[in-house]
Amino acid sequence: MGFFDLQVNGYGGVDLNADDITADDMARMCEQLEADGTDGILATVITDHIPVMISRLKRIVACCAANSAVRRVIRGIHIEGPFISPLDGYRGAHPEDAVVASNIDLAKTLLDAADGMTRIVTLAPEQDPGQRVTRMLADIGVMVACGHSNASIDQLNASVDAGLKMFTHLGNGCPARMARHDNIIQRALSRSGDLWFCFIADGRHIPLFALANYLKLAGYDRSIVVTDAIAAASAGPGEFTLGRWRVTTDEDNAVRSADKSHFVGSTATMRQCFDHLAGELHLPPEVCRRLLDENPRQALCLP
Repeated sequence: MGFFDLQVNGYGGVDLNADDITADDMARMCEQLEADGTDGILATVITDHIPVMISRLKRIVACCAANSAVRRVIRGIHIEGPFISPLDGYRGAHPEDAVVASNIDLAKTLLDAADGMTRIVTLAPEQDPGQRVTRMLADIGVMVACGHSNASIDQLNASVDAGLKMFTHLGNGCPARMARHDNIIQRALSRSGDLWFCFIADGRHIPLFALANYLKLAGYDRSIVVTDAIAAASAGPGEFTLGRWRVTTDEDNAVRSADKSHFVGSTATMRQCFDHLAGELHLPPEVCRRLLDENPRQALCLP
């Protein structure tokens, strides 16, 4: 059994947030994923204006319906946004002009566009007053994840009580400078018995020594490795897109914003993440396999 990646924005030169993606594009992407050892992903659609997100979700659904090879690899959709923090640093690469507070009707519109394929919705608890959208999603079996958030401990606790079960790329989606103790990372880890924690293990988003600490605190049984890959992953150096953004891989094969203030996804493959964990953190192969394959499937109750 291969790796399972819960957060793939694109891969092998193909941008899942492009407005003109075809079933052939997706088939080529899935072929590259399988060649690199990943046999299951969640296609991730990031924040944009609601009509744009609807169109992208429908396109992914249509491409999956049109090609059995695509259906084999794309096991669902991860909707990341638009109900996230509008604040610089916490917002990351998500466009500020498209961020909105949570809304039941908007959430249902996005779910309808995804036609039953939604497995994860990432939102910021502080953008979901009364936890209405969190409760609605949890009630219908969609995994609710906290991400791109500066929720207070009370807001986070209320969201967990309402059905929040996961944290999207802990250690990222937050500013480089935060309060030493009372920050979103510490607040999230305080609920380590209740949440799945996802980590980008490319060695850039989180220094590997820090990742080792996070994994110990979160626990190997509750931790999941993701790539947050964009089209540049497994594609070599060049110019790529992530939705409305056009980016270029830099000298160390990372993808950063024009002002270098934050990453814009990653170029990592799951095999590279495995090598970091096994080769540099010296985790046993069975632990690596748990983090990159067994845990993500278990979290979503998928085979």
